Amino acid sequence: MALYKLEDFAGNYSDADFDDYEVRDFDVYSDIDDDKVGTVKHILVDDSGHFRYLVVDTGFWFFGRQVLLPIGRSRISYTNRRVYAVGLTKEQVENLPDFNDLEHVDYDYEERVRGVYRTPMRQASLETSTPVDAPPVSSDRNTYTYEDEPNLYDMNQQDHQNLKLYEERLVANKSRVKTGEVSVSKHVETQTARVAVPVEKERVIIERTTPNEGGRTVSPAEANFREGEVTRMDIYEETPDIQKEAVLREEVKIKKVVEQDTVEAEGTIRREELDVNTNDERLHERRS
Repeated sequence: MALYKLEDFAGNYSDADFDDYEVRDFDVYSDIDDDKVGTVKHILVDDSGHFRYLVVDTGFWFFGRQVLLPIGRSRISYTNRRVYAVGLTKEQVENLPDFNDLEHVDYDYEERVRGVYRTPMRQASLETSTPVDAPPVSSDRNTYTYEDEPNLYDMNQQDHQNLKLYEERLVANKSRVKTGEVSVSKHVETQTARVAVPVEKERVIIERTTPNEGGRTVSPAEANFREGEVTRMDIYEETPDIQKEAVLREEVKIKKVVEQDTVEAEGTIRREELDVNTNDERLHERRS
């Protein structure tokens, strides 16, 4: 039955379901005389994740020693961050073997621990002590289970409960909603355009002249009288040739900009507060 430190078995236990059992650094007191025994340093679990031991640094009773306290022999008070060792005596702590590291924790070591908690001891020395009315427990390392001794390893709701205080908080999230739409389109308009085109036109000018003194005498050879003689001259003029061409008149760019604004929201939230009613002057409340 291998044992593990809780922080090694479940590295994120402090942020998960194991947060109900974060008792490291809780002060350990004996419930017999309310003497301070020490401080919880580690929690040991088995292969299945069940809590089996609290590692207690007994700095107040025996400086420099760490011993194991079976979880069933503990009573946890989360309100004042204490662990009460049920029925623990200074004599038992003296008889417990030192806890140094998990490599030395085996069945024989646990049997030495269980032997101290099972019954009161007649002598202080563990090697020479004899249990009084020891309960019938399997001594076979191959058949022994922690369930064989529920008084050492069972956790009950009364002694290991955790009172949680809740409060509500306003959580601000944002969502995008459509608040409008801008549509940009184009259409074709028709209008009459006018353009001035300079053109040239030819026209014929006929000029008649009369020689001085009633005319000039010509020879019979020059005087060639021909009936029906015609002289032709082509007349031209320019006419406008109108064509259309498309040109880029204007370019429109469409884009969006984001404006920053702050919107305040409010809501009613609830918060639980702890009410402690006691006449016991030994109760001290600490916040962590």
